Amino acid sequence: QVPVVESGGRLVQAGGSLRLSCTASTLGFGSYAMAWFRQAPGKEREWVAGISWKGGATYYADSVKGRFTISRDDVRATADLQMNSLKPEDTAVYFCAARFRATIRSMVNDPDENSWGQGTQVTVSS
Repeated sequence: QVPVVESGGRLVQAGGSLRLSCTASTLGFGSYAMAWFRQAPGKEREWVAGISWKGGATYYADSVKGRFTISRDDVRATADLQMNSLKPEDTAVYFCAARFRATIRSMVNDPDENSWGQGTQVTVSS
């Protein structure tokens, strides 16, 4: 488990953009797969995007593909989520997750093994 902190959530109008940032306090950040999840009111947590620890391959849920971009900076130990063309249905608490040398699939299928942040609220008004 490593400390994970998200930031950047706020109220934004539909069609707007927002950039979330995630930091993980570990010297070995480059060996951690990173992913973003979200949980809307009354709904289960869902996976949004992931970036691998080796090679930086990116993966997206169908609901955000083409609108969201995940990136990482191993020097700054950050993993950002750029969100464009936001929709009201993107409203949720967004959580960042980190896991040592994991696949994104394992982060999704076995989330209890992830290190989690406290979440940051994103609200998209119509």
